[in-house]
Amino acid sequence: MTDGFRSSGPLSIILLTYVAPLEDVDAQLKAHVAWLEAGFAEGVFLIAGRRDPRVGGVIIARGAADEVAAIAQTDPFVTSGVATVELVPFNASFAAPEIAGLLA
Repeated sequence: MTDGFRSSGPLSIILLTYVAPLEDVDAQLKAHVAWLEAGFAEGVFLIAGRRDPRVGGVIIARGAADEVAAIAQTDPFVTSGVATVELVPFNASFAAPEIAGLLA
């Protein structure tokens, strides 16, 4: 039975790609972390981390794609020009029971 894995809700993957040297990225890191913390506090961001290798970042966000896209454009990495952003919107159909409730 898969009912425990069923989920719903609009989500997006925010993919950041660095387009500047890492020292320029690191110069924006404090502002980027503050932006992330605000997104988590507002309940928009669910997971965030660096890509491996360190060529950018990944953020899992909840909410309508247009709203998440607008938020992504305010990332200091993006506004300063050290990273580009790609948004991959999707609708959750399945999730582990431990996180399914967060996606509603």
